[in-house]
Amino acid sequence: MKYIIAIIQPDRLDEVLNLLEEKEIHLVTVSTVLGRGRQMGIAQVYRSHKEAGSLLKKIKLEIAVNDPFVEVAVDAIMKGGRTGQVGDGKVFILDLKDCRRIRTGETGPVAIG
Repeated sequence: MKYIIAIIQPDRLDEVLNLLEEKEIHLVTVSTVLGRGRQMGIAQVYRSHKEAGSLLKKIKLEIAVNDPFVEVAVDAIMKGGRTGQVGDGKVFILDLKDCRRIRTGETGPVAIG
């Protein structure tokens, strides 16, 4: 089991979610976050609004997957999130020791879904 955390551009969210859906990965948590990377918060234009300051709006995706779905999920995020510009984001893949479904008490890979 792995826990995937991805930081992407806000305007790439729909494309990433569509690609994940095509790969039958439905369980995704999405958060709006602020951050900066190598661009050091350089002002950018997003949906005709200039974003200024040291922190830029980003989208954080969190996905728990069983091992057969790790590369499939990462490929979908990479393909959907890539614009070729600085600030496209990052994908982090962490080992997931355990998972527990609250409703049924299931544990491990079965609990992920």
